[in-house]
Amino acid sequence: MAETSKAEPVRTMADLVSYFESGNKPREKWRIGAEHEKFAFHLDTLRRPAYEGPDGIEAMLVGLERFGWKPYYEAGKIIALLKDSASVTLEPGGQFELSGAPLETIHDICDETGQHLEEVKAVASELGLGFVGVGFSPLWTREETPVMPKGRYKIMRAYMPKKGKLGLDMMLRTCTVQANLDYADEADMVLKFRTSLALQPIATALFANSPFIEGKPSGFLSARANVWTDTDPDRTGMLDFVFQDGFGFERYAKYALDVPMYFVGGKRLNREDYIDVSGQDFKAFLKGELPGLPGVLPTMDDWADHLTTLFPEVRLKKYLEMRGADAGPWGRLCALPALWGGLLYDQPSLEAAWELVKGWSNADHNALRGMAAKTGLKGEIAGRPVKDWAMDVLEIARVGLKNRNRLSGGLVDETGYLGELFEIADSGLTPADRLLEKYNGVWQGDIRRLYEEEAY
Repeated sequence: MAETSKAEPVRTMADLVSYFESGNKPREKWRIGAEHEKFAFHLDTLRRPAYEGPDGIEAMLVGLERFGWKPYYEAGKIIALLKDSASVTLEPGGQFELSGAPLETIHDICDETGQHLEEVKAVASELGLGFVGVGFSPLWTREETPVMPKGRYKIMRAYMPKKGKLGLDMMLRTCTVQANLDYADEADMVLKFRTSLALQPIATALFANSPFIEGKPSGFLSARANVWTDTDPDRTGMLDFVFQDGFGFERYAKYALDVPMYFVGGKRLNREDYIDVSGQDFKAFLKGELPGLPGVLPTMDDWADHLTTLFPEVRLKKYLEMRGADAGPWGRLCALPALWGGLLYDQPSLEAAWELVKGWSNADHNALRGMAAKTGLKGEIAGRPVKDWAMDVLEIARVGLKNRNRLSGGLVDETGYLGELFEIADSGLTPADRLLEKYNGVWQGDIRRLYEEEAY
């Protein structure tokens, strides 16, 4: 089915489903996109920079223009950079995000990531700034975190406290690394969605890298993952229905319709700002009965915007987004897309991964999600240690990458990007466990050492 024009009103379930169907791609066109966020800080004070000022986030964005990035403005303020199919964007607390281009190999992704980090370091060093990759801001409170001038975030900040205790922390104090992967058709999407959703807590555990809040151990190995357990139950979680018979594009669309809206982009009404429709019903929007916009029907752009306001552990758009991992150093930024590429892009490996987890119950899924945030690779699920499950998953991913046989320079395949993850799983110690060892040992409880040792 052809996708409805972006400007044409959408009215029916078939219109909404067509959005997902338009993501169907033959295998030869599958790509992997990687995204990662990082915290900026002033080298002298370690404080998070404000947007404005000679050493602020705005200055960072302007400085990066020298590398061929084109600025994108909202209400007269630069809020993003664009180049080819990649972008640099701002999260609510000034977290710097690279949304990479859809690329063929993990080698390409790692090259892209490295180039970006080098560009960022070049500009940041001139401004007295540094960047660090961890899952949760290790030192500063919500109140000490500057807020970025983006219209959609203002609406979200007002709405979040109505639905959970930690939504503002999610917005202001977390950083993640994500991977986006394609699907061939609805059946392929379903198998990939079920497999990746079941395994998302395993990724959370392997990448757990946020044990600190406001300078002290938080009691969690991934404080970032814990935040998502009390952000907004309407739009987060493990989506039990994904594992039920009959799951597909339409079932996900019905789920999305049940999630209250945040906003509507103002451009469709010749406005630069966002229109606050928080808590209102997209189903009413389909009928032209949205209280915030009476008589107005949604377009495909409105539907696409709404889908970005859902935050489950795996998210469906025109591709599948893997959302369960803490940010980290350069090498682990490459490891995350390698893990999911190995699991999902080689058919025998995808089937083996599903075979591994298909017996897990919804109770297992949700227990593992909580366990991954608190204890990482420790504990048991479905009668086996979590670290053993992780080793099995990594071995399947390794075989998948080997079978892909995407070589760099004609010599090296993609399996090497999993090396650190194998070491983590074999030891049972997450990156967060290692940080806590340093905090309780050589750092002598001084969290400022993290900014010295873990900065890019």
